[in-house]
Amino acid sequence: MKVCVSSTGPDLDSQVDPRFGRCAYFLIVDTETFQFEVLPNQAAAAMGGAGISAAQMVASKGAEAVITGNVGPNAYQALSAVGIPIYVGAAGTVRQAVEMFKNGQLQNASTATTGAHAGMGMGMGMGMGRGMGRGMGRGMGRGMGMAAGGPGMMGYGMTQSYTAPPPSASDKKKEIEQLEQYVKNLQDQIAEIRKRIEEMKGEKD
Repeated sequence: MKVCVSSTGPDLDSQVDPRFGRCAYFLIVDTETFQFEVLPNQAAAAMGGAGISAAQMVASKGAEAVITGNVGPNAYQALSAVGIPIYVGAAGTVRQAVEMFKNGQLQNASTATTGAHAGMGMGMGMGMGRGMGRGMGRGMGRGMGMAAGGPGMMGYGMTQSYTAPPPSASDKKKEIEQLEQYVKNLQDQIAEIRKRIEEMKGEKD
């Protein structure tokens, strides 16, 4: 079975991105062999319609289910329309999330679990070489988002956001765990950006 997992990075040991429409990457994973295909999410920084665009891309790749942290109303409707079930509450690495799915430990969403545009970073952008743009701002509620990357940036991009857990899981322990994971994900992605900067400096030399 082929499942789509929202991911902060391009491999099975990357952390699950809690967003669907604005995640950094989609990993299409075979649940039996764990072979996978990496899809950078081109809709992550879109001003609107990210969930619908992401759903269309996932469906075109033949995914039979979606695994993520939360799903917004537009993505939920788009995926439901093509018969793709959505499993929410995933955490840890992509590999762990697939194992949780196989063991029946994820919730099959019967509705959207977050509001529209919940993972969207809103702010002014600044062009930086090769079409690289940078923006930072607040998402809905206590969510915060940051995105880097652009059409001319040779396929490199980073997005990350923290979204407060839904009311049914809003106890302090749960939120502390999500905040700690959010910090770790940001640290990992900052390290990736620094590595890319060093690579670009080397290219100039």
